[in-house]
Amino acid sequence: MKTSIIVTAALLTIIIGVPSLAPDEEGFVPMFNGKDLTGWEGKPGGWWVEDGAITSESTPEKPCKKHHYLYWRGGKPSDFVMRFKYKLVGGNSGVQFRSQERPEFDTWGYQADMEAGTEWTGCLFQHDRGGVVMRGKQAVIAEDGTRQETEFERSTELQMAVKQDEWNDYEIIAQGSSVVLSINGKRMCEVDDRDAKWACKDGIIALQMHPGPPMKVQFKDLRIKTALH
Repeated sequence: MKTSIIVTAALLTIIIGVPSLAPDEEGFVPMFNGKDLTGWEGKPGGWWVEDGAITSESTPEKPCKKHHYLYWRGGKPSDFVMRFKYKLVGGNSGVQFRSQERPEFDTWGYQADMEAGTEWTGCLFQHDRGGVVMRGKQAVIAEDGTRQETEFERSTELQMAVKQDEWNDYEIIAQGSSVVLSINGKRMCEVDDRDAKWACKDGIIALQMHPGPPMKVQFKDLRIKTALH
């Protein structure tokens, strides 16, 4: 298939609200070498590579008392498609994008959310607004913050596509004011976010470690495509 056809199809899927699931990986570049944390920066001792995956863990002996993030140092992309696998056992985590760095390896911005529970996986979160758009919803947010929202699939049905305590495929598509999140080939949520105060245009990508009960989160096969035009 010609590159022009692939790009056109990807743009159309964003417009009509269907996740891009093209079988090829043309244009994607790796974000993680599978061996060490080269190209990433985080809290000393807070992240490591285990079984070929970026890993963080909270245990009764070494609990996570404050959330922290592992920053990707490969750029601050605006428009991109990012794909990765994650496995979460207990707790909550997420992938920040179009985000800002804050002290003590904190962040602010959009988050592709995930949790061991049943509410937040596949939702788009932001620190000030909370749930920008929840699972199963498609929203348009105007410059003044007003929103129109429709349900394209029941949240409980989409939750069934998530594999608990196993590896899942996550995809983030960010293009202009549009963000689409998909897990295991299922579109989870979508938003056209034009909010003049809160919409995020570009910024860092980062992985989250969340405080609370014992948990373990792992990420692998992280890759990104920034040439969408």
